[in-house]
Amino acid sequence: MALWSKKEFQNRLNSELPLSTPLNDMSFLVVDTETTGFSVGKDDRLIEVGAVPIVGLNVLENKIFQSYVNPKRDIPEIITDLTSISNEDVKHAPDSLQVIEDLFEFAKQLGANSIAGHYITFDMLVFKHELRRADIKFQMPPSIDTLDLLSYLVPNWELKDLEYYAAVFETRIFERHTAVGDALTTAYLFCELCERIKERGKYTWGDLLALSPIR
Repeated sequence: MALWSKKEFQNRLNSELPLSTPLNDMSFLVVDTETTGFSVGKDDRLIEVGAVPIVGLNVLENKIFQSYVNPKRDIPEIITDLTSISNEDVKHAPDSLQVIEDLFEFAKQLGANSIAGHYITFDMLVFKHELRRADIKFQMPPSIDTLDLLSYLVPNWELKDLEYYAAVFETRIFERHTAVGDALTTAYLFCELCERIKERGKYTWGDLLALSPIR
């Protein structure tokens, strides 16, 4: 049965694991999206998805997911200037339903236990509205946000840019405002934040969920 004939999207993550599972025994998929703008509940649409696996708190750069998405509308010039994604790039790209399906199939093949990201709530909101347009319900999967981990480690910091956090924690910085580049930057930052959290006695999946509760 085709994905779009279903009423509820199946994320197929391997999320049924004990809360006592050590972080070093887990698999995460760091996800980032690019869109035509921020009004994703209205007229703005998904144009790129990138994802990077983390296994045992190690980033797997040799296993990366990337796809442009046909937004079925024009990409504003300001977005092309920011992301370098043009209308020509997405002209023959698959639609959002297919890309989201492919992403979670990629996650399934990896045995990913959780999604992770920097302001991951936005990325999941993008998926929710893309699927809503096809009358498919999307429930946010187990997800960890680096912003929540940062709030725990440095609670007095004001909200800053991803690149700023990566620079402060001396983690690798990749090309900005591309889905794969930002996912890679986030993945290395995520691993460093988890190591810092472990230094404070928080070693398990349950500990991590308590710091970044599912919304």
